[in-house]
Amino acid sequence: MPDRNTDPTRETRPTLEAVAARAGVSRATASRVVNGGAGVRQPLVDQVRQAVEELGYIPNHAARTLVTRRNGAVAVIIDEPEFRIFSDPFFSRQIRGISRALNAHDAQLVLLLVEGSGDFDRVTRYLAGGHVDGVLAFSLHTDDQLPAIIRRFRVPTVYGGRPERPSEGGEGDTGVPFVDCDNRGGARTAVEHLVALGRQRIAHIAGPRDQTSALDRIDGYHDVRPDAGPEMVAEGDFTVEGGARAMASLLDTCPGLDAVFVANDMMASGALRVLRERGVRVPEDVAVVGFDDMASVAEATEPPLTTIRQDVEGMGRLMVSLLMERLNSDAGAWPDSVVTPTALIRRASA
Repeated sequence: MPDRNTDPTRETRPTLEAVAARAGVSRATASRVVNGGAGVRQPLVDQVRQAVEELGYIPNHAARTLVTRRNGAVAVIIDEPEFRIFSDPFFSRQIRGISRALNAHDAQLVLLLVEGSGDFDRVTRYLAGGHVDGVLAFSLHTDDQLPAIIRRFRVPTVYGGRPERPSEGGEGDTGVPFVDCDNRGGARTAVEHLVALGRQRIAHIAGPRDQTSALDRIDGYHDVRPDAGPEMVAEGDFTVEGGARAMASLLDTCPGLDAVFVANDMMASGALRVLRERGVRVPEDVAVVGFDDMASVAEATEPPLTTIRQDVEGMGRLMVSLLMERLNSDAGAWPDSVVTPTALIRRASA
């Protein structure tokens, strides 16, 4: 057994005092530089950073938290089943944008998935423990408990997607900023494109009606086709199989349809599969437009999918930017919400 005094694995870690001595500054100055404080002249900052690098100094997280009152961690909470998170490229792209932006702020991403009512208790306990500086929450549903939990613990939060608006006289979350794309405008663009192609019987495969993005896209569809009957709209669940079921239903109830606007690319890929299986030519017999522009999906369908592009990864970065703006504000003021533009990406399906 190695001697405790000679075991190299027990080598003493460099201290903040050693950094201060190497840099020729006071311990207080070294602490301010290491912990990101202000009020230190740039030459001294450079000296301290050089000493940190030369000594291999690693700040003590607990001590840093006491100084900065920050944990250096942000919770990303997604209210969707695990299989959707890891099968739908929408989520991987948004998480990638968030992760890269948090890395730039030297903050850790903590992923919390909510699949059932019991998970809300787990999230509640975690937020109550004060483990994170803020929350990024997306894919909210009408009956979601997350907004109430977040209000209870007053955790700085940014929503991905416009949060559900309250019923008349109810309590809402209008003071919490969100980042969303122009869902309604993008849907209008999709349907207007189909109209410009001369299509007369345009159906819509909608997302679940307990999410505002799906409702906004339904509204955009009806902005252009206000007289479309309920038989022209089939509800899916933002999954491939959900889109396939909805497309099959539409073909059975509306055999004369000549176009379909689908509320996301995953459902559109399922719809295209059913059309191919039924011997329906795309776009000759039925033109198809999706929403999201997930390249891994849209470029792999047969034929390649015309769709509405939203900058999913960029929206993730914007969520982090708004949260950091709030956390770094001395007055604690909230920034404004952001709605990003959409664009039609033409491929062979329409």
